[in-house]
Amino acid sequence: MAGTWIFVEQRDGNVRKVTYEMLSEAKKYGDEVSAVVFGKGVEALAADFAKFGADKVYVVEDDVFANYNTGAFVAQMVAMINEFKPNAVLFAHSFNGRDFASRLAQKLDAGLATDTIKAEISAGKGVFTRSIYAGKALAKVEITTSPILATIRPGVFELAEAAGAGAVVKPAVAASAGDVYQTVKSFVPTVSARPELNEAAVVISGGRGCKGPDGIKLVENLADMLGAAVGGSRAAIDSGWLGHELQVGQTGKVVNPNLYIAAGISGAIQHLAGMSSSKFIAAINTDTEAPIFNVSDFGVVADLFKVIPIVMTELKK
Repeated sequence: MAGTWIFVEQRDGNVRKVTYEMLSEAKKYGDEVSAVVFGKGVEALAADFAKFGADKVYVVEDDVFANYNTGAFVAQMVAMINEFKPNAVLFAHSFNGRDFASRLAQKLDAGLATDTIKAEISAGKGVFTRSIYAGKALAKVEITTSPILATIRPGVFELAEAAGAGAVVKPAVAASAGDVYQTVKSFVPTVSARPELNEAAVVISGGRGCKGPDGIKLVENLADMLGAAVGGSRAAIDSGWLGHELQVGQTGKVVNPNLYIAAGISGAIQHLAGMSSSKFIAAINTDTEAPIFNVSDFGVVADLFKVIPIVMTELKK
């Protein structure tokens, strides 16, 4: 079997960090590691994947892959799996990754582990660890169908450069326009100088305690000083203080930064499901009984409107 494949999540040549994290982790399995990239003008990316251990880079370029679309991507991947027979294929647990992996699993009649935070892969078997019950417990899921399929939560694997050969392989294009059953008419990106919420090393989120746009502005100012991403609880999102794409929680995005700061967030179980795996959690809240303090490494019982300006003043020093 052709080892472990890592599907490259990219848009216009911009590769998501989780791709390199998965490549780094796959090197530990002691088998061939390959990156798989679909798109247009993407062959030049091969050298970057080699830096993180890719022995091979499967490059498939065609107009039909210019933008992500489920039908064509699944058709192409099925053809490649049938030809090269990889032991495992890993995807980012992102909007596109979840869609792609689930449709592929259905097409192949194969098992799929989703939103995994640990992976143990050997020939013919994959054991994955998932967080369940809003982060209150961990479950191990075993995949024995072939190939092993899983989506990986961003930020759970350490980056480590490990030179690989990076040999470029160009499989035949198996997908066609007939496989495309949905098309993107336009794409309007969110323009922000801040890091991507899913991949940021530091995330600062505001909640109901921000009391309005002025409180959120404080959170944003602190985030900019720390080079952090901004997130929010459902209360802040529903109030219109932040965009829906910035919601952290069970019905929003799951983050796993080195530092998570919760400002004015009580810590409902739905929010904890999206951030409780963060490596270090700091919370600011006026309520001593707020559930957020049960998962925090450091807590401040005070008004965020008083605490954040003090923190910013100290940072400026």
